[in-house]
Amino acid sequence: MQTKITKLFGIEHPIIQGGMHYVGYAELASAVSNAGGLGMITALTQKTPADLANEIARCRDMTDKPFGVNVTFLPTVNAPDYPAIIDAIIKGGVKVVETAGNNPVEVLPILKEHGIKVIHKCTAVRHALKAQKIGCDAVSVDGFECGGHPGEDDIPNMILLPRAADELEIPFVSSGGQADARSLIASLAMGAEGMNMGTRFIATQEAPVHQNVKEAIVAASELDTRLVMRPLRNTERVLTNSAVERLLDKERELGANLKFEDIIEEVAGVYPRIMKEGDMEAGAWSCGMVAGLINDIPTCKELIDRIMHEAEAITARLQKIGNA
Repeated sequence: MQTKITKLFGIEHPIIQGGMHYVGYAELASAVSNAGGLGMITALTQKTPADLANEIARCRDMTDKPFGVNVTFLPTVNAPDYPAIIDAIIKGGVKVVETAGNNPVEVLPILKEHGIKVIHKCTAVRHALKAQKIGCDAVSVDGFECGGHPGEDDIPNMILLPRAADELEIPFVSSGGQADARSLIASLAMGAEGMNMGTRFIATQEAPVHQNVKEAIVAASELDTRLVMRPLRNTERVLTNSAVERLLDKERELGANLKFEDIIEEVAGVYPRIMKEGDMEAGAWSCGMVAGLINDIPTCKELIDRIMHEAEAITARLQKIGNA
């Protein structure tokens, strides 16, 4: 299946792996790319730019297919060394960067200079239009269903994707609620050129996370995520657990007086304990509503092959309906 996204990134299938914290390592990125999709290394999971350079080199040893690096631009006082991160990406020969968070306009010129394609994550059409205006090659349009940060507008993909198609000239992929062939075909029908999967790729054999995490996703239903940090306007969709419910109790009790310091125990520094140690009650971790559609833990190749095979069957069924 060829779309504008497969042509832009030089990949076989229009499927992208989201750049997830403490998940987007070389093992997963290379497995997705080897299966014909576009794998992503998560830059800020690496402790230093030198570590990122090593991770890129490891991934290149594992695949000769295109892969990308996710760089999230955070509004922090002690910002990561972004110039060194970008330098590691360039020197590593990476040709695709997924940006997220703050506006990436400052890094676009040097990325463009080195022939690197940029896809920016957006949770609103206005943000996607801004990304187009500053020169991004594509955008990932994240609906309200997505794990992680869905923005503050609460617009689900059945509305957001067609709106993006009405406004954008650059290609875009769907993100949030994407899990299978139905997701892909529906996204294409609404104007996307492919899909980005995050939570679905955590529940794969190659994902370098604790087995408890994978089993928690398989066991979860679409009712098991929660929105946290809404009072701080930093909304995040996470899988519920005791720490998350405790956090929500604090939000209800403190209301408008809530400060980040009040919930720091539930949200700060919990990812290594969850993803590496499998402590599923450690705190809040990003997970999409799509967990309700995830029932197994295949290899990345099995998953992508299945999606593309079933997509052909769905397309044939729709053509039959059209010809009836």
